[in-house]
Amino acid sequence: MTNRQLAAMETKKKLLEAAKKIVCEKGLINTSVEEITKACGVSNGTFYTYFKRKEDIVFALSKEMYQEIYEQAMAYEASLTERLSLYMTRFAEYIEKSSLKLCQEWVRNVVDPDIVKDGKDKLYADIGSIKGLLEYAVQNGDLKSDTPVDLLAETFADVLYGQMLCWDISGGAYSFEARTEKFCENFLGAIIEPYLLQ
Repeated sequence: MTNRQLAAMETKKKLLEAAKKIVCEKGLINTSVEEITKACGVSNGTFYTYFKRKEDIVFALSKEMYQEIYEQAMAYEASLTERLSLYMTRFAEYIEKSSLKLCQEWVRNVVDPDIVKDGKDKLYADIGSIKGLLEYAVQNGDLKSDTPVDLLAETFADVLYGQMLCWDISGGAYSFEARTEKFCENFLGAIIEPYLLQ
């Protein structure tokens, strides 16, 4: 990697870190590109080298982390139920630790297609990650070949997104991570059990 590429990566990282701090304090609506760039000591034009609009930065903040969560779950040497539980609870943990305000901003922006044209991409990526875990289990002989992988992946994503929305609406009145962990402990095994190869 060249020095120029390394400098570009460092600049993008600074923009992301500054944006996360400011957005968590003020909300995306009340945050300007100028505030983000000023905090990094770069020009507004530099921001637009990496992002088309300020809403894109909220999505960029989470992209790498969710890939890491998926890879950890795939590498986890445990039962499918334990791998799915790890994925779902780490998903919730990351959102909770990132801040309620940031999550609320993400939800606010992603549900309005006039603001975010590609908001469905994150949902489909999360469904795809869960589907990947289930397909891996079919290939390894943990799940029956006729397991409704798509339906299960969509259902588990619905649970995560529904719990996230309820957590947002409650103003963070409880732990999203703990609630997800309870769902996994009480229901995940029962949902998967009919499809397990004994």
